[in-house]
Order: sequence, then C-alpha cells, then structure tokens
Amino acid sequence: MSEQKKLSAGVIRNNLAMADGRTIRYYDSQGQSRTAQDQRPKEEQPGIGELRLDPLLNEWVVMAAHRQGRIFLPPKELCPLCPTKGELLTEVPDTNYEVVVFDNRSPSLRKPEGDWAAPDMVGPETDAGTAAGKCEVICFTDNHGGSFKDLTPQRVRVLLEAWIDRVRELSQEPYIHHIAPFENRGEEIGVTLSHPHGQIYAYSYLPSRVQKMLAVARQYIDETGKVLFDDVVARELKDQVRIVAKNAHWVAFVPYAARYPFEIHVAPLKPVADLAELSAEQADAFPEISLEVMRRLDGVFGIDMAYIATWHQAPVREGRELLRLHWQITSVRRAPGKLKYLAGSESAMGAFIMDLKPEQSAGQLRDVAL
Repeated sequence: MSEQKKLSAGVIRNNLAMADGRTIRYYDSQGQSRTAQDQRPKEEQPGIGELRLDPLLNEWVVMAAHRQGRIFLPPKELCPLCPTKGELLTEVPDTNYEVVVFDNRSPSLRKPEGDWAAPDMVGPETDAGTAAGKCEVICFTDNHGGSFKDLTPQRVRVLLEAWIDRVRELSQEPYIHHIAPFENRGEEIGVTLSHPHGQIYAYSYLPSRVQKMLAVARQYIDETGKVLFDDVVARELKDQVRIVAKNAHWVAFVPYAARYPFEIHVAPLKPVADLAELSAEQADAFPEISLEVMRRLDGVFGIDMAYIATWHQAPVREGRELLRLHWQITSVRRAPGKLKYLAGSESAMGAFIMDLKPEQSAGQLRDVAL
C-alpha cells in the first residue's frame, strides 16, 4: 500500500515497503501514483556496525565490515539502480522513475534499537559503541548513461525537493545530529555503481570537519559579531575574480584557499542554515546555476570529470546560527590524464599543497563555452 504526500513545487512522494522491510520513496512531478511491489525474496538485513574512538584525534571511526561484499561496478544490464525490467528485479520495483530514495542495502550507519547514546570519550579505554544513523541512496534519474549535468531543470528541482524532504524527516530522529547528502562520480573517486546517484548520510555524532568548522565559526562570531561564511561570500563577491557563475539567488565560486585543482562552492546569496530553510525562490533558482556549474566542470577538459559534490549545512541540534548551507564540488583531476593524489602531505599531515591557483581554475571554468 502506497503512502502519498504532497511536497512543494508540485512534487508528490510515494512511500512503499520493499521486500526486506526497507522503504523506497518515489518523487514525481506529474502526479503519478506508484504501486509496483518488490517481487524479490526477503533477505536478512545486515547488523549494525561499530563506532570506535581514535584517541589520538578524539574522532569517531565507523567499522562496517559487512560492506565488504557489496556489489562492485556491475554492467548496465545488471545495474541494481535501474528500474525493474522483465526478469531483472532491481532495488526499484517500478519500470520507470524520476527520483527515488531508498534505505541503503549495505549501510555504514543503521537505526539503533531503543535509546542510543555515544560512549563517553575516555581516551584509549573508550568503549566501542554501535554505529547509529541512517544511510540512504538517492537516484537522480532512471537513465543509466546520464549524469547530473544531463538532467533537465525540472528534474533538478525534483531532486532538490527530495533532498529537502529527507533533511526534514531525518532531522526528526532523536539520534541524528548531522545530515550530509553527497554524490561521488567517477571510478577515480571510488564509486561502486556508475548509475547517476548520490547518498544521504545521517550521523549520530558530529563528524570531525563539522566540529572544526563550528569551533572556528564560534570563535569568529565571538570576536567580530559576524557569521564567518557570510563574510567569506562577501569577500568573493567583492573580489569577483574567483566567481564562476551567479544568478539572482545563488553564487558559485572557487574558494580563496581551494584544496583541490577544481573546487567550487555554490551558496545562496541570502544565507540559510540547511536545505529545509531554502525559500521557494531560492529552490526554483538552484537548477539553473547547478547545471551551469556541472557543465562548466565537464567542459574544462572535454571529459567527464570525477568529483565529489557535498551539501554542507548546519548540524541538526546545535550551532545552527553559526554554519551556512553551501554545495561543495571538488575534483582531483588537474589535467587530462593527471590526478592530484592526496599523498604524504595531504593524507598523513592534513597539509594541502596546490599546484593550481584558485584564480586560474576559476578562469578555466568561466572560459568554457556552453
């Protein structure tokens, strides 16, 4: 039995149960009603992983050994993210879709049973905890050979509505503290499925990068009375030289101290804390700039660029006045056939060294003929 909900921008969400108890959510713009049932046999769900503390950095590390056996780069005819066709029964029971979100079959993080709390941090003697959270897969299109840049503006708006909806719902879970929707694209990044898709990780703790960004932003507001990211955007708008694209509601720029050969931040001109706070006008203006940015990125070398695209936003339960929503796209490709490897300095020391100035990469992106 389908559970239907009306969202913004004319999008309809249909929830259906999968054979193994997971949930699939269809997001449609044409008022479709989804009823196709998962015909696969019921499978045992993997257990929950471990949360262990790295005492040298006071950072949590998730041990998800059950993911070792997950499917790896299958051919198109065996893709589990394509719609079900004939005898190929996939993760998506229907024969077509616009955007779908479903619970990950091999999740790094899982919903805990009963009340949950992270173990107390007591150095090397810290107990292991359970890796609580949620991991969802979001498919951008039923076209296996497509990519984000090939989507229509209308489809990007449906995708954005799905992201917004998931952030709203996941934020209601008492054990969720931070939500990060992201897309990995390209074998160089380490994707295991080539179908255009992303993931949504909802953490039961604050990842270390978020903790550091909060601490820096808190110090900045204490010293200046201003929000750090607002001043970052203001500087980019003043300097102009690193801006890649801009419309009435969004700006895309290469940051002043970019860590990757091609790194683009896309931010709303009127700041918000997270995806759920976007206005209708901001949401409607996002497809235009996001498609331009992705087409410029692929156009730099005339090839499909490997990238990671991540939504950074404020945590669910703290520091919401300190951090701002922005979409970060990073690529390790510095030239055709050449990658920027995160080697000794970057991986071991966390000290990034760039071979390309941000002003140069911004210029290359702007010079792409669309």
